[in-house]
Amino acid sequence: MGNPFIHVELQTQGLGQAKEFYGSLFDWKLENYPMQDSAEPYIGVSVGEGTGGGMTAQLAPQAPSAWMPYVEVNNVDEFTDKALKLGAKLIREKTEVPEMGWFSIICDPSGATLGLWQNK
Repeated sequence: MGNPFIHVELQTQGLGQAKEFYGSLFDWKLENYPMQDSAEPYIGVSVGEGTGGGMTAQLAPQAPSAWMPYVEVNNVDEFTDKALKLGAKLIREKTEVPEMGWFSIICDPSGATLGLWQNK
């Protein structure tokens, strides 16, 4: 089956608190990565087996902290356009993660946010 959930990301207003909390709660490997245009790092979350993820400063201003899943797509432009035609709202336009891929963030008609991810 195509389009699996491949990444789960915490977007938060309290990145330092989240890293401390989840680093103490679970047996996760947390690693800081510098981010372009941000003083805050991206925190990679390796969980061993299963879907990994990350933690980042909130990407949508004024939004509460929340975990968001990402779905793998073969063309982020096509899937973003299709989602918009089906009634989704665009939260974040296609953004490149250097040497890794591209993502966009949509809000479905029910109000749930979802990331679309295309590997490089």
